Amino acid sequence: MSLSSEIESLLFIASKPLTAKKLAEIGKTDKKDVEEALQELMDKYNGGKQGIALMRHGSKFELVSSPVNAKVVREYLKDEQTGELTKPSLETLTIVAYRGPVTKGELEMIRGVNCSLILRNLLIKGLVEGEENSKDKLTYYRITFDFMRFLGINDVKELPDYEKLNSDNNLEELLNEDNKSNEEEKSS
Repeated sequence: MSLSSEIESLLFIASKPLTAKKLAEIGKTDKKDVEEALQELMDKYNGGKQGIALMRHGSKFELVSSPVNAKVVREYLKDEQTGELTKPSLETLTIVAYRGPVTKGELEMIRGVNCSLILRNLLIKGLVEGEENSKDKLTYYRITFDFMRFLGINDVKELPDYEKLNSDNNLEELLNEDNKSNEEEKSS
């Protein structure tokens, strides 16, 4: 597997732009090699013939839809914003509502599946919002005020059985075990 292929996959699944430094850390490789691979990907995607473009924001990179297709993408997103929620989206939204603020990793630990696309759709619909923590650089998701207003509540604690579901001991133990194993992996 080539480095540019690995970077392409990481940028595809990432829910936010990534720096060359971060990509080098993840891939356990040199930043210079990552920058060369990123340039290769930019040459591949930014010729105007692809549906995907590699966008650079300062030191961060992100795969985005090609500006050439903006009209059709806008139409699709309009439908996505007004369309009904799928069962997996409702499950994810429920977890964010009752356990938030919660990271993507914690969501995936609870649900047992990748939540990138679901989170993207919930963000597009304005039902959840993400905020990066400056200490651990993780994005934490919570429900939006618009969503609470839609539910007719003023505080997340007004959700049915909030206290019970927000502090589930079994879930806390599971998440704490996962966090410990992640910290051990980072230190080794």
